[in-house]
Amino acid sequence: MDESSELQRALDELATAGGVEVHEDGEWLAELAGLRFEVRSAGKQSLVHLWSEERNLTRRVLRIAERSPERIILEVQRFGRVKPGRLEFLRADAARPTKRIGREQFRARFSRMLAEQFPDARVETLTTAPDLEHSFSGSYTRGLLIEGSRAWAVMGVSPAEDAATIERILTFGLLWLDWTRQHAQRRAVEGLRLIVPVGAGRETLVRLQALAPSANVELFAIEETTWQARRIETGDTGNRESWLTPRREVETILAAAGEASERIRTLAPGAIDAVVPPGTREVAFRFRGLEFARWSDGRLLLGLGDSRQELKQTSWAQIVSLVRELELRRNPLAEDSNHPLYRVAPERWLETLVLRDPTSLDALLDSRYFYSQTPAFSAGDRGVIDLLGVTRHGRLVVIELKASEDLHLPLQAVDYWLRVCWHHREGDFQRYGYFMGIELQPAAPLLWLVAPGLRFHSSTDTLLRYLSPEVQVTRIGLNENWRRGLRVVFRM
Repeated sequence: MDESSELQRALDELATAGGVEVHEDGEWLAELAGLRFEVRSAGKQSLVHLWSEERNLTRRVLRIAERSPERIILEVQRFGRVKPGRLEFLRADAARPTKRIGREQFRARFSRMLAEQFPDARVETLTTAPDLEHSFSGSYTRGLLIEGSRAWAVMGVSPAEDAATIERILTFGLLWLDWTRQHAQRRAVEGLRLIVPVGAGRETLVRLQALAPSANVELFAIEETTWQARRIETGDTGNRESWLTPRREVETILAAAGEASERIRTLAPGAIDAVVPPGTREVAFRFRGLEFARWSDGRLLLGLGDSRQELKQTSWAQIVSLVRELELRRNPLAEDSNHPLYRVAPERWLETLVLRDPTSLDALLDSRYFYSQTPAFSAGDRGVIDLLGVTRHGRLVVIELKASEDLHLPLQAVDYWLRVCWHHREGDFQRYGYFMGIELQPAAPLLWLVAPGLRFHSSTDTLLRYLSPEVQVTRIGLNENWRRGLRVVFRM
């Protein structure tokens, strides 16, 4: 049996098993019961033809991407188009994730909203289908708005998505903008229109300040009850998401824990650091970046993760035992590099190496002035490590550390860079006791992205192209076995 006949038989079986829905690139087309269909050979490939009183479409089948009793997914190509598409046949009674159903419903409502919001535009290629090759997430609805000889890339996110997903829309939006511009044939793509839920666009609005004018991003907030969108004007959002802890306060807290700190750090000199977590009056003890104990108002709590117990004077042997275990497992030369204690918190481990010798990144750094999570974010842990240093000539340097591939690294770094810029303009650093004894240059800080050389995401260069020239970015690639010692393998 040839491929066309095989596909025809598979579709027949799916149709006879119950109602079947047809989707193209995430867009619901119709139930198969309302369509007639056939598969026929065309040379070495197959053509699938679907038609009804309302629709008629023919697609060239490139391959069968997935086949099961519940669904058949075809990679197809429209005539006259270069980019492959996705044609999906799904049993109506098949279990589907709640999020997927919600995103399909949002796409349909979003399409109507765009037609009402931009009556002079035509909506084209609106889809929620993920595309891993180009880093397009299925969490967002993306498409094109055609306005005569111009076009706009457009992307929206449902109010049902979590805050982290909504916050990341600009990363995926810029990738979609870049793709549409690279593949525009007849129309220039003017820019990007982002639509987010009302009250959820503050992070995106902050990030827009660091984009180049060529990105031309417009931000809209959509009201869920009325489904009307209102444009949000960009402006100075101020310092609403970060703060500085006075250095004197940090030093006072460290001094209060001095006795416990000295005793603990002597268990493994050079491997244990004592730090004051932002927003607390506590001291965290970290073994090569991994917190294992915390001092709080004279009490010492021991344990990894959220499981901690108060350490009594008579049970000091417990902390000695834990440190010995960490020395064995969290060791650059450990035999078992897959052990959880070796692999956990890699960014924190990398941070300890940079803090110990900042000049290993660049000899221009002044090793006397180096701070972690300063300023601090009210949102808490952001998945990357923020460091702030200064060159010997007084130029601030924002450093973002990442030990693994992360699509969002560039814009996460921009978050920190923008807040450092704000505090710098306000004169906060020296007012709160940072960089004392050195005159800071008024120029905007440099921005360094630091990660193992092979761990920069493939989309990093694309995202960096859309940043303002004021954001002077340097990528610093490290050796893959950085735990055994830092070595810069490239700088670009």
